[in-house]
Amino acid sequence: MDLKLKGRVALVTGGANGVGREIALALAAEGAAVAVNYRSSADDARAVAGAIEAAGGRALTYGADVADHEAVKAMVAAVVGDLGSLDILVNNAGLALRNRFVDTGPDEWRRQIDTCLYGAIHTAHAAAAHLERSGHGRIVSLIGDSSRVGESGLSIVAAARAGVVGLMKSLAREMGRSGVTANALSLGLVETAHDKAWVEANREKLVKFYPTRRLGQPTDIAPTVALLASDHGAWITGQVISISGGFSMV
Repeated sequence: MDLKLKGRVALVTGGANGVGREIALALAAEGAAVAVNYRSSADDARAVAGAIEAAGGRALTYGADVADHEAVKAMVAAVVGDLGSLDILVNNAGLALRNRFVDTGPDEWRRQIDTCLYGAIHTAHAAAAHLERSGHGRIVSLIGDSSRVGESGLSIVAAARAGVVGLMKSLAREMGRSGVTANALSLGLVETAHDKAWVEANREKLVKFYPTRRLGQPTDIAPTVALLASDHGAWITGQVISISGGFSMV
């Protein structure tokens, strides 16, 4: 399917690796120019941009910590200055520290909330005027199914990302008259470099929670992001869409 994203500009936070990388590649394959955000993985971000350019697309990299409001404002201004507009915002950057709640403390809470909740607030606020000006602005925020159904060891990131759901629903109502849609994709466990050792040690037990009897791959996520970013997703807004292999069915 040709999603006709040519001429549109997308910003993908946490776009250097894993799910973010596949999203950046998928949006570029549909014609969008892609701003690949990273916090510390500059070389990986440049590799993603290089792959996009090698395939005939356009991509630039931008280093910024989404937890830093001023850094995000500067990044969005640079993206618009370099690429001419901003039509699509994908909030993919996140931080999940797996630990029992009673063993956590304020520093651990703050790091996850600053990245997962405030990160989405920062990017959406910085991008909002540009998305409204676009006439077909799109916000897609990635969360985990723990934010909808709860999960032992992930209480803080679940709480932070549940806040993102409220943000997306509210922005969908507030910005819809300008043609902006805002949705959340709620993911099951997707295999990336993060938690790789823990996943391998627990794979046999983990897959039993999934009717599909496998964990997710980054390529399972990117096509839905691309669809929501396109005009084909123009009547989908304020939704939480589960891509979880059946982990949750609510």
